[in-house]
Order: sequence, then C-alpha cells, then structure tokens
Amino acid sequence: MGASASVPERSVHQFTVKDSSGKDVNLSIYQGKVLLFVNVASRCGFTESNYTHLTELYRKYKDQGFEILAFPCNQFLYQEPGTSQEAHEFACTRYKAEYPVFQKVRVNGQNAAPLYKFLKASKPTFLGSRVKWNFTKFLVGKDGLVIDRYGPMVTLSMEKDIKKALEEA
Repeated sequence: MGASASVPERSVHQFTVKDSSGKDVNLSIYQGKVLLFVNVASRCGFTESNYTHLTELYRKYKDQGFEILAFPCNQFLYQEPGTSQEAHEFACTRYKAEYPVFQKVRVNGQNAAPLYKFLKASKPTFLGSRVKWNFTKFLVGKDGLVIDRYGPMVTLSMEKDIKKALEEA
C-alpha cells in the first residue's frame, strides 16, 4: 500500500521537498517520528481554527516525536497568493508556528507534488483521492506510511490517533 503507478516511493521518508527558501529537505530526517502533513492557506475560512489547533497539537506533542509539515497551496480559490516565504512568515508571526512551513506545492492535478501523489494514493476517500480543500491532513506513522486522512474541519479530534501513533514502537 502507498505507491501508485506514478509514484514508485514506498514511504514519505524517500521524498525530498523544498523548504520555504528553496533548499532541499530530505524527509528521511523525520524517520521514527509521527508526522502530520497539511496543505495550508492564509486566506481561507478555516485558517484561524486550523493554525490555532495545529500550533496547540505541535506544542503538546513535539517533545514526544511529533512533527507537523505544512505545505502552502494556492489551488483552492487562490487562498495562498503570496510567496512560500510569505506563507512561512504568516504562520510563524500570526500563529506562532514552530513547525516547518515548506515551499508552495500543487496537491492535485498532473503537476501535483510527488509527495502529495503518494499521500493521496495511500489514503483515498470514498470520493476519490483528490484533496478537496485547504487544511486536508495526512497522519503518517514512524515507519513513513500513511495512517489516516482528515478533512479541513477535523482538528483536535484527531489527537487520539496522534497519541496512538506516538505510543507505537
């Protein structure tokens, strides 16, 4: 499970992405950690609640091996119009985000980031694999495999799944 015909990788740890300033980040540095991948936007109706709850979750579990990896995306009504660095500054200044904010990505379509092709193929919904909106979340276990997928309105209720993943060897 995980790889699709268009994505040969078998774990998120096999991907390299770019940080908000354009430097390569090999996701293998997160091996052994529980990860939450989120496509974020600064001008979305879900921005306030999601960033607030993501910051709460991160502060609560970061010392137990939990990381949030935020990927700005402008595909949904152009709600992340600035640069990657502006998205990073917004999250860190306005919401005190201490977790990494990466370079803007496309999450759907032919030009979707390979990482997002992998995440979506690993956990499609009954409506298909497309990311439906900003703040869709993918919880990934210490082994780099997708555990579950959550919609934009799911925030603190996924905490039990994070706790369970952190407890696993």
